[in-house]
Amino acid sequence: MNNLQNLKIEGFKPLREIVFENLREAILEGRLEPGQRMMEIQLAEQLGVSRTPVREAIRKLELEGLVIMIPRKGAYVADVSIKDILEVLEIRAILEGLAASLAATRMSDEEIDELEMISYQFKKCYQKDDIEGMIEKDVEFHDRIFNSARNEKLNHIVQGLREQIYRFRVTYISEYNKAKELVEEHENILEAISQRDAEKANEYALKHIENLGSHMMESVLKNKE
Repeated sequence: MNNLQNLKIEGFKPLREIVFENLREAILEGRLEPGQRMMEIQLAEQLGVSRTPVREAIRKLELEGLVIMIPRKGAYVADVSIKDILEVLEIRAILEGLAASLAATRMSDEEIDELEMISYQFKKCYQKDDIEGMIEKDVEFHDRIFNSARNEKLNHIVQGLREQIYRFRVTYISEYNKAKELVEEHENILEAISQRDAEKANEYALKHIENLGSHMMESVLKNKE
């Protein structure tokens, strides 16, 4: 395991928080993979800290559901189960559709221009096979739509799903051999919003998440064979 680097210590943050945030980010980005054992000594050595803040961070990650403790075996990065995927994406599909339909009527022309630029940048990253860039622009694309929906309650609800969705997104985009479809799906959503067609925006956004769910199911089942 060599996926971590020495931490940059920020004076205003407790060390346990810095360690927690670093490990949490490593799990969400897939640098610490599902099922991987989290050994305190190795993690502490890689991060350049003592075992105590690592132990505290692991406990906190367990509370967030990102780590599981197995008696007499230790701590492991939590797996992404089919049940998790289905439950999260069922909710996310509805929220995405709602956000897109609201954005179609509430987005300013400047915000639509921004969304168009993000969509263009996503396409360029796809053409260069820049997976990291695609993930970043995919996050920006969806966040732009949610923010433009002008509904704080909606944004608050989706925040609770954001981390789990990010774990799915990393796997989805990294393994998806039909990434061109992602480009087309983004462009369909963008066009509907640009035309102020709330119904079509809802339809395309919903379909986009349904496709994500189908692929994630295929990936998980394939990896379990």
